[in-house]
Amino acid sequence: MGQLEVCIDDEEGQMTGCESATLVPNGARTTGAAVGLRMHEASSLLGVPAPTLRSWELRYGLPRTLRSPGGHRRYTVEALTELGLMRDEIATGRPPSEAARRVRTLLDEQNPARPMIDAIMVGSDDHDPDAIRRILEESVASLGLAATLDNVVLPSMRLIGSWWESGRCDIGQEHFTTEVMRGWLARTTTLAPPSTSDRWVILATGPGDMHTVGVESLAALLVTRGTGCRILGAGTSQRILVAAVAATSAPAVVVVSHLSTQRRSAIESIRALAATGCPTFYAGNAFLAPMSRKGVPGSYLGERITDAAAIIERCLSGGRPPVLANAV
Repeated sequence: MGQLEVCIDDEEGQMTGCESATLVPNGARTTGAAVGLRMHEASSLLGVPAPTLRSWELRYGLPRTLRSPGGHRRYTVEALTELGLMRDEIATGRPPSEAARRVRTLLDEQNPARPMIDAIMVGSDDHDPDAIRRILEESVASLGLAATLDNVVLPSMRLIGSWWESGRCDIGQEHFTTEVMRGWLARTTTLAPPSTSDRWVILATGPGDMHTVGVESLAALLVTRGTGCRILGAGTSQRILVAAVAATSAPAVVVVSHLSTQRRSAIESIRALAATGCPTFYAGNAFLAPMSRKGVPGSYLGERITDAAAIIERCLSGGRPPVLANAV
């Protein structure tokens, strides 16, 4: 690390003077005891207005920022990660208070799954696929597969995405971690005992969705519990989905969409599938807000992999899908 003279400005970027600063390994800057980005820099990076950042801190205590010697906020990588998670939760339609609660739960040191999430992130930092897979297997042995998917795998994926957006890791590390997770899920699915029943389901993402970890997690749980799955993959078009259902006489079909910007095309696919008479289910962040589900045919699967699998299994066994809380 080295010393240099830097110009100091306030939270809005107005120059107020110069003082000694220390360069730190991750490229952040410390003035006295404060390290990190200024408010206008954090606002620009996250795409969140500065007044909103202030409001989140004052109302919900998230994040707890450092202060420069002049009393101005400084946003560390950890703070940026919290804010990125908060922004993403709100973008799904959650009220800010609920979004803040979920972020705290994910990052809570007392969360029983937190040690496993932390260990996975260490494996990500070290680019150690064996370590990540070992932690996942230990989690399954301790918590079971369903809880591992809901409480370890998916939260870890959220966290690595937030790390990348905040600059905590590069895109290569994000891709590496995602592919290790996908490989482990594929192995879990492949090694499951073959289904002895005629229960099976088609799983696909919406036409504009390219992330498949959620679909692959659901498939892993269903297959290990005796329900066969055929995954059509990322960005499945409406034409291919409808043709697959018609060609196979599928007992049920699931469409997952995580991007609100792609919700419309996903709904078009869901409507086309429901019109065929095939039992149709949908899930994903694009449908978290109750209003986003208004008028959408089929059955909403909820937020948790465990609940989604139970709803699908009940339908395939001849039961009626339950009505979820907040369903429209």
